[in-house]
Amino acid sequence: MTVAADSPHPADTGWQRRDFLAGLVLLGLAVGPAAAAVAASAPQDANIVRYQGLMRDVAQIVIPRTDTAGAGDVGAGAFVLLGLAHGLGGAHQPVTTSGLEGFSSADGRFDHARWLALELDRRAGGDFAHAGLPARQAAVAGLDRDAFADAPMAQPWHTIKNLVLTGYYTSEIGGSKELNYELVPGRWDPDVPVTPTTRAYSSDWTAIDFG
Repeated sequence: MTVAADSPHPADTGWQRRDFLAGLVLLGLAVGPAAAAVAASAPQDANIVRYQGLMRDVAQIVIPRTDTAGAGDVGAGAFVLLGLAHGLGGAHQPVTTSGLEGFSSADGRFDHARWLALELDRRAGGDFAHAGLPARQAAVAGLDRDAFADAPMAQPWHTIKNLVLTGYYTSEIGGSKELNYELVPGRWDPDVPVTPTTRAYSSDWTAIDFG
């Protein structure tokens, strides 16, 4: 077999693959697994950096930092983008609301990130990313209020907020710090004291209604 002078040797190609995989591992260590997964699998959109910052800020507003890290801190924003890319929570279902047609791609998928960026810019008076924190909080709160009041143009927010909550409460911080976690099976306590400050248990599956 003849290999062109400017073609990589087969062994070189193998090293390039290993270097790429090693880079993903280092990226995961640096920015967290959720963000690394987005970098590896999300479409290479020119606005992806903007959307990553947007989702991080929005997640942090939805669940802010208290005595535990907020949703933006733990990478829930990156999880939202990953979930949207893979259709989690019905994200790939067509949105047929009149006035939102321009956010659907040729295959019918709704572009939640682009919709959210433009919607929050509008509510923040032009530039959500550079607005002050009170203005950004007001923009997100207004969108949330409209979505749960069944305003048609705000309905895509439900998918995004659900993914923020899922990303946060399935993270280590959300599942074992913000909430209590008790490995099951553990010891049996017939009577557990509950006070106004008692946190819910993320491992209490009996509290979930499976319908």
